[in-house]
Amino acid sequence: MHLQLPTIRLLIIGLALVLAVPALSPAKTVSPDFVELSKKLTPTVVNIRTVKNIKPVQSARRPTLQNPQEKSFEDFFGRFFGEMPQQRPHREQSLGTGFITSADGYIITNNHVVNGADEVMVKLSDGRELKGEIKGSDEKMDLALIKISDKNNFPFAEFGDSDALEVGEWVMAIGNPFGLAHTVTAGIVSAKGRVIGSGPYDDFIQTDASINPANSGGPLFDAGGKVIGINTAIIAGGGGGIGFAIPINMARAVVAQLRENGKVVRGYLGVRFQPLTGDLARSFGLDSEKGALIASVEKDTPAERAGLKPGDIILEFDGKQINDGSELPRYVAVAPIDKKAKVVIFREGKKQDVYVTVGKLKDGEQAAADKENGSSESDKIGITVQQLTKELAARLGIKESKGLVITEVKPGSPAEDAGVTSGALVIEINGQRPDTPEKFTAMVAALKKGDIARLLLRRSDGGSQYLTVKVD
Repeated sequence: MHLQLPTIRLLIIGLALVLAVPALSPAKTVSPDFVELSKKLTPTVVNIRTVKNIKPVQSARRPTLQNPQEKSFEDFFGRFFGEMPQQRPHREQSLGTGFITSADGYIITNNHVVNGADEVMVKLSDGRELKGEIKGSDEKMDLALIKISDKNNFPFAEFGDSDALEVGEWVMAIGNPFGLAHTVTAGIVSAKGRVIGSGPYDDFIQTDASINPANSGGPLFDAGGKVIGINTAIIAGGGGGIGFAIPINMARAVVAQLRENGKVVRGYLGVRFQPLTGDLARSFGLDSEKGALIASVEKDTPAERAGLKPGDIILEFDGKQINDGSELPRYVAVAPIDKKAKVVIFREGKKQDVYVTVGKLKDGEQAAADKENGSSESDKIGITVQQLTKELAARLGIKESKGLVITEVKPGSPAEDAGVTSGALVIEINGQRPDTPEKFTAMVAALKKGDIARLLLRRSDGGSQYLTVKVD
């Protein structure tokens, strides 16, 4: 068969177009071979059984009556207290999951799986059961490290890169839901960076891979069979559940410290921040809501010594961009102590580089930037307030230097419906003046559903107005 020249040209052009289309990565677009992954990875996952020895509660003591005339009452009390059953000592058991991370038998799981346990038993996929030793735990990150021993090496799972994980990628979980050992489930990454209110270091991978009770502490694998998360929490409902996993990149530093020292030491700056809203960002001359707004700097801290000030907006910390204020405490916490970290801030309309020597977070101290400074939020009406400072007042163009300023109004909240806007000062609630964020919270908390909160506000232009907000 002979092809005409025009036809050959068309074929060449078509082939060139096909070759010009970039090839899609099969690891991220094609469903992985879950059969082979299960065979390979199941031996690295273990069943963790814990036992707590519950001591008996001291039984109620029979009262001693000194007056002989009260003999009849003593007989009554004797019968009454004598019939009260005394709690007997017993053993309380629970189940969880873990995964082996080294050939010599180190196992990662959740702290809540082994917390308070008097005995830890680890069951391998081949049926063997070995005694586990808790080498260390971290309540804030909900992580624990267990050690088992045997004459032979153990199969272990390798760490992946949770930062490189993308929404929509395939993931696979292996665990012991409801005590059913080594159950495999699969799904996709539904979201990253989820904050679910579990602590100051919230940063979860959300997945629709089925995760159920006793899956806690088990691994979440990517399509290449690498651990990219530690299954920790679920939100059940509608016949299924939304699962959350601790990113493995966050857990690495914690696990390394638990293995080496049995405890965790975290970094500390000495600043407190508040969310950077659109209105606040514009008031500072910033065209983006990305960053963490410093509300206060504690005295004699690394932040103060580095020259950080209230009103500075932290855009980057140690090479990591701050997209949301909640990311800052996580980055500071894992920074090496005494490291000189570069901090990019936005001050007086321009970016500046500041170098901070990371300090050590002591027991009882506030983690660097893990809370808003003197702020309080009320879900009943959807308003977040903060104690006004001179620096913040100057930025917002407010003449007063004392009081409570509204820093955020939740979209769709009763406050937004009533016309409340951020930047206004709260003068009164139902005729009473809230002097502190705590008092504001208490006054709103006392309101019941359907009540009306009458707010007297002072706008940034100096004018005052009353607004009524119906409690939802």
